[in-house]
Amino acid sequence: MAGMPNIIVVLSDDQGAWALGCAGNREIRTPIQDRLAREGMRFENFFCTSPVCSPARATLLTGRIPSQHGVHDWIRTGNLDDPNGTFTWGGVADRAIEYLAGIPAYTDFLAARGYACGMCGKWHLGDAIHPQKSFAWWFPHAWGGGPYYGAPLVRNGVPYREPRYVTDAITEGALEFLDWWERGPHASGQPFYLSVHYTAPHSPWDRDNHPRELYDSYRQGCAFISTPDEPPHPWQVPSEPSGTGERRKDLLSGYFSAITAMDTGIGRILEAVESRGIRKNTLVVFTSDNGMNMGHHGIWGKGDGTFPLNMYDTSVKVPLIVSMPGTVPEGRVSGELLSQYDVLPTLAGFVGITVEGSASLPGRSFVPLLRGAPMAGHTAVVVFDEYGPVRMVRTHEWKYVHRYPYGPHALYSLTEDPEERTNLYEHAREHPLAVGQIVTLKACLDEWFTRFADPAMDGSREGVTGGGQIGPAGTAGMGQPAYYTGGWWHGEAGRSK
Repeated sequence: MAGMPNIIVVLSDDQGAWALGCAGNREIRTPIQDRLAREGMRFENFFCTSPVCSPARATLLTGRIPSQHGVHDWIRTGNLDDPNGTFTWGGVADRAIEYLAGIPAYTDFLAARGYACGMCGKWHLGDAIHPQKSFAWWFPHAWGGGPYYGAPLVRNGVPYREPRYVTDAITEGALEFLDWWERGPHASGQPFYLSVHYTAPHSPWDRDNHPRELYDSYRQGCAFISTPDEPPHPWQVPSEPSGTGERRKDLLSGYFSAITAMDTGIGRILEAVESRGIRKNTLVVFTSDNGMNMGHHGIWGKGDGTFPLNMYDTSVKVPLIVSMPGTVPEGRVSGELLSQYDVLPTLAGFVGITVEGSASLPGRSFVPLLRGAPMAGHTAVVVFDEYGPVRMVRTHEWKYVHRYPYGPHALYSLTEDPEERTNLYEHAREHPLAVGQIVTLKACLDEWFTRFADPAMDGSREGVTGGGQIGPAGTAGMGQPAYYTGGWWHGEAGRSK
């Protein structure tokens, strides 16, 4: 174990790739994330595997696509045994379901190699009470989202309501883990792995849910020209917080405040690492579970901000920054097309672990990039995405979206139309390249999912509409509980995604 690097993965919740100062947003304040980019590599074409939280998080951990691990939507039920609905979203009785039972995660491989693994914050993959995936330190959110004050957390196997701002509580949990590691595992020579899973900047975004001074600094001093103010998309679902005019500014103030408050927390964790003299031996990864539209395309929400579900880049593109001074090149921006399913082989390769059964996994390691070398023989010029029966294949130049079984399908020329305004599928015969691209990309999509999808978990056969998963894939429990009718959602605002 001597010389093995420590690893910290910071995961935000619903942070679009556009919501970073270092990515060109001059209004949002992210000094620590910007510093990480200066001290490491920023990847500007990194994509989630599904534009909603639970499937994306499951892929990050397991290296499997949703059609392999069976988590196809945000986990609506199965978070913990809660017969009275005290800690469950919507006050509904719940029973714990371990959605990833029997599926190894990269933390299992790290722990087997001697790592002490800790998890603080949003888990949202079922059964939050019991530690999973070889985590020795376990301080999770009881479900997936909700208020920033009074958030349901789990400590020592007991759920409780956290009175502090939840971003601060998660940060404090990470600092406690570092103290615990220093007192115990470090003394015996163990490196650490730490997941810090913030719920920020997930809704709610009202003033009462965020530090008042921070919220007011945005509300009174920001014009929000970095986000579009467009008419509502015709597919927008009404259960998402949304608005125009002053309401729009209220919501954006909360979203920006949540990111800046999280940024401060990340800074505290880095300070704790630096004070221990281990920064140069600690790989820090910052990313998000899925993208987010805050008025982009007239949409408020991510992939399920609309019905039919959408695959706009603002929904599927997420930030990725990797930093380890002295090892990872500093101040470099990579344009490689990469996906969350590449994270497991990359972390394994970075620490020299051979993953059993890796041939059945879709991802490929991008360790060479982290070592300052080119990706020799790299042919991954395509990334794939899925959200239940909606699938996407994307190259640098083109994007094709196929919605099983009925459509509507979409084709975008990203060189001519980077904001995805014109669906060429609807007028394919009028565009000289469109028909050929549809045939080529659909064949590519079919071949890839035929190769990797497990027929028992295949999302194209599941009734996923964005209302939340209420049971394992392949069972009657997967279907949505009659929330979608006539093109609009009828249900509570602020769903726990």
